[in-house]
Amino acid sequence: MNVLDAIQKRREITRFSEKEIPKETLESVVEAAFLAPSGNHLPSREFIVVTKRDMLDHLADATPFVPWLKEAAAAIVVTGRPTVSKYWLQDASIAAGYVWLTAVDLELGAAFGAIYHAEDQSESEKRESFVRKALNISDDRKVVAILGLGYPEKQPDKKKQFPREEIIHYEKFS
Repeated sequence: MNVLDAIQKRREITRFSEKEIPKETLESVVEAAFLAPSGNHLPSREFIVVTKRDMLDHLADATPFVPWLKEAAAAIVVTGRPTVSKYWLQDASIAAGYVWLTAVDLELGAAFGAIYHAEDQSESEKRESFVRKALNISDDRKVVAILGLGYPEKQPDKKKQFPREEIIHYEKFS
């Protein structure tokens, strides 16, 4: 599948089948995270691969918005390193996108669970502390997101897009 096809096919999958992800398939998704670009090629983001059922179930309590982790076959926790690069959040976010598109290419479903909350420091601290404690993440890392992975229980309908002319502008903002 080419990249544009993966982008067009991408949906947030929050219902997963019980089918396990083969190790080689999961490693391909992890490789996409590893190869994702970062500002000045600095190691400003790191990843934790979680496949153990008890930990996935535990992480489902990190926020009220990630209960689907209880059905996911795996998760990739994306962390950022503010002490390494001022672009840590952008780098981690780009890597999460690479993970998601690679998952689609490999016929996996993915869901994005935001842990870091840029506008609510206390909520961010609560979420990040929960994940940090569970996975032994040091305090110099920010926990950006958890991507749940698995084979979709079913494919959702095509998403209705906003009118393109409201989103895309040429030469200047219209």
